Amino acid sequence: MTWEATGLTIAAMSLRVTLVAAARSSSLLAERFDDDRPLDEAGWYEVQVAAPALIPLGAAELRYCSPTPRSRATGTALGYAPLAQPALRECDMGRWRGLTLAEVAALEPSAVDAWLTDARTAPHGGEPLLAFITRIGNWLDTRPAEDCSIVAVAEPSVVRAALVYALKAPPSTYWNVDVRPLSTVTLSGRPGLWHLQLDAALR
Repeated sequence: MTWEATGLTIAAMSLRVTLVAAARSSSLLAERFDDDRPLDEAGWYEVQVAAPALIPLGAAELRYCSPTPRSRATGTALGYAPLAQPALRECDMGRWRGLTLAEVAALEPSAVDAWLTDARTAPHGGEPLLAFITRIGNWLDTRPAEDCSIVAVAEPSVVRAALVYALKAPPSTYWNVDVRPLSTVTLSGRPGLWHLQLDAALR
């Protein structure tokens, strides 16, 4: 069966997945690996400020979130009532969990160098970066095949991984993607063929 025979087009069968980065739970310098802290005061304030622009995204047919406290809280505060997805969890950082990059670099400088340069290694004993990116990509590729709109509140690291996967970029690209709290990006297409759509700035 061909597309012509069915009268359908690829565009007609495309999914629309909007990723919303969770609000922050700490300042940039205090960010910790695999952080499970709830939203801080600044995070709650930022959600309130961004709410008018983000609440309409809750009209999506499917609403998800990472299983972290701040992702759940962000989605709930925006009225999404999101379903937590275990596959959207952050990268498993093994024994580095709960530490900052500065702390780990002071304790295991060579291990940090290996982690930053080889996406297949996991010197922390957790999940390699490549496996993390692949896991997030697999989640994207297993969304409903029919026309559908999806919103997912996810950790910034998860959004970064999704973008690298969708663009078929080298894993090292992950380190060059900066995802700010409450920023949004939309991926449209279908499993294995995703297109990046930059959303309008929040007002």
